[in-house]
Amino acid sequence: MISALRDRPDLWRFVKFLFVGVVNTGFGFAAYAFFLRVVGFDPHLALACSYVIGVLWNFMTHSKVVFHSGSVWRLPLYVINYVVIYYINLFLLEHLIAYFEGAGLWARTDLAQRAGIAEHADLWAQAILVFPMAMLTFIGVSIVLTGRIPFLSKLFGRKG
Repeated sequence: MISALRDRPDLWRFVKFLFVGVVNTGFGFAAYAFFLRVVGFDPHLALACSYVIGVLWNFMTHSKVVFHSGSVWRLPLYVINYVVIYYINLFLLEHLIAYFEGAGLWARTDLAQRAGIAEHADLWAQAILVFPMAMLTFIGVSIVLTGRIPFLSKLFGRKG
């Protein structure tokens, strides 16, 4: 199976990105929760701090393990990519928190109350955003570290 994946470089990179992403996501979410609960920052500042630390950590793992392009000259574009993703994440985080804390019918359901959705809206909202943000990040990081959009070459019949 691994050899079949290696014959499809973009797919192989994506699989490695997912595995490394699990570690990176755990690291980032742990940092967010640490700044939120231990340090006592509000969700916006906790997200900002976890992003700064996470971007440096992720650059090391992505450039060395996934894309094999460890040039530090790519770090500024990598950071810009993460700044864009950060603001998309922040926008969605604010809206999800507001939705979860709202007094709508959904917030009053038994399941929502047992799960502590409104009480822990800041954590639930970011947990929901983890996968969509990971997908956007893969596309951006691929462009920055390889100079091309992943899987796009297949549309035009080129290998890659």
